[in-house]
Amino acid sequence: MLPTTDQASGCATFVDEWVRAGLTDAVMAPGSRSTPLALALAEEPRLRVHVHHDERAAGFAALGLGLATGRPAILLTTSGTAAAELHAAVVEAHQGHVPLLVCTADRPPELQDVGAPQTIDQTHLFGRAVRWFCAPAMTGGMAGRTAEGSSAGSSPGGATSPASSSWRSVASRAVAMASGVPPGPVHLNLAFRDPLVGRPGEIPAGRADGRPWHHLATTRANLADRDLLALVGRLAGRRGVIVAGGGAGEPSSVHALARVAGWPVLADPRSDCRLPRPTTVAHADALLRQPAFARAQRPEVVLRLGAPHASRAVGAWLAGPGAYQVAVAPPGVWWDPDRTADLVVAADTTTLARQLTRALGEHGAEPAWLKAWSEADARAEGAIDAALRSRSDMTEPGLARGVVAALPAEATLVIGSSMSIRDVEWFAAPRAGVRMLANRGANGIDGVVSTALGVALAATGETGRSGTRRRTAALVGDVAFLHDATALLGATARDLDLVVVVVDNRGGGIFSFLPQSAKLAPARFEQLFGTPHDVRIEELAAAHGIASTTVETPDALEPAVRSATEAGGVWVVVARTDRGANVAVHDELNTAVATALAG
Repeated sequence: MLPTTDQASGCATFVDEWVRAGLTDAVMAPGSRSTPLALALAEEPRLRVHVHHDERAAGFAALGLGLATGRPAILLTTSGTAAAELHAAVVEAHQGHVPLLVCTADRPPELQDVGAPQTIDQTHLFGRAVRWFCAPAMTGGMAGRTAEGSSAGSSPGGATSPASSSWRSVASRAVAMASGVPPGPVHLNLAFRDPLVGRPGEIPAGRADGRPWHHLATTRANLADRDLLALVGRLAGRRGVIVAGGGAGEPSSVHALARVAGWPVLADPRSDCRLPRPTTVAHADALLRQPAFARAQRPEVVLRLGAPHASRAVGAWLAGPGAYQVAVAPPGVWWDPDRTADLVVAADTTTLARQLTRALGEHGAEPAWLKAWSEADARAEGAIDAALRSRSDMTEPGLARGVVAALPAEATLVIGSSMSIRDVEWFAAPRAGVRMLANRGANGIDGVVSTALGVALAATGETGRSGTRRRTAALVGDVAFLHDATALLGATARDLDLVVVVVDNRGGGIFSFLPQSAKLAPARFEQLFGTPHDVRIEELAAAHGIASTTVETPDALEPAVRSATEAGGVWVVVARTDRGANVAVHDELNTAVATALAG
């Protein structure tokens, strides 16, 4: 019979409290020191447990679950460098405002600084990138409770450990802090002693009504009347634009405000506002690269809802002089990379949009303002579509456009951070029914396949309004795919649907758009930035038992994506493009837009 230990009781208490708080998923990597919590998680039938071989992939899978659901996933690793492997995912969760509950096992104090294996300093391991750090006591003594019921840190007869009175509080607070405003990662560092394999005794009672130990109240209160009137005075009757990024708020509320104000919505893919609406502008990047249009459509006011766009052209245009700029973000978030905001409003974006809609009433801009934007965007859409249809080769803009068009309704698309997110933002046509996610907190290529896997895990068992299973796809570059190849380990054994579309241009395509490409000798550029690889991605997928298909022409792309999506399970679609021609293709599309606007 397994011994009853304080730390087994503590872990069981944690898990019970987390389930009370509504958590549904735990992600872990194998390890010895984390055994007490791993057993408690695995033995809780109300949790789904996902085991990953690689800690880095596990971290981003947990991040993907939080990104998709809005609630933290529990993430568990053993001690030492295993814990350090989570840092990239923690940073992305911090800067991307994704809830995440990180639990790292650790060695007890008596094994610190004495050369014990797998022991590093894990106190505040992730620095300021967490909402809260805590190292709760998990045992009452050196060895925990024995099989006979005595304990080095407890009185004879099995009295409660001194730590037990705080276990529910710590567990509940961790969820509350991870889910707060803004959400983000929380780090619990748990020092476990031998024996690591044990069973829980009687755990401290929870709230009688089944609710969590703590409830963190957050407010979505309306802007004070005085502040609202002052803001409306700045906006009413003026030529303005709404720049909608990730976290812009409920799309229907954003577009309702745009209709009343008579303003266009410059919609980033992650905003969920990129819908086929009269107020949507999908091709702001291409439009604002045209000097005449950018000058003519200079706004008097700018309302920025959510995170900044990926487009440098949009950013440079916003940074130009003249417009009164209002940046709206949740309390504790400061989205103003160019330091151009005249007013920063800490508020819920949806609530503020609804307030402004009611307050503006009939005091919008003249109709010609929105009409000019709408007509220009329609011309840009037509020019991009015609230019891409005229080509017989696979291009990266055409690929991004085709993947978005091919996905079924109620699908989710996870987009890589380099060229993929930019090509979707610049060239994909507006459409309803596809949710778009990306790791744009720190903008790295780290863990994008693992993130997509986590998003797909969140959709497992869910059906949309149509009654069909929700599907997940990812659009990533080949370097990002190879960078996260361990995400493929065991993927086919998981009950999920995921289609990963890989842009295979044999290297780092985004660097060709940067000054290094023109200023360095071709051989040196390829060595340091192009970094070509000779990996056959189809063979890498096959090594993991994953089915793949390869497309090399535009006509084959959408049927391949649809077929893989309908088939279900895990698929890789490899789309081959010419990295050397990619910059020229982008230039041609911008020229086509310029010609359409001039005509």
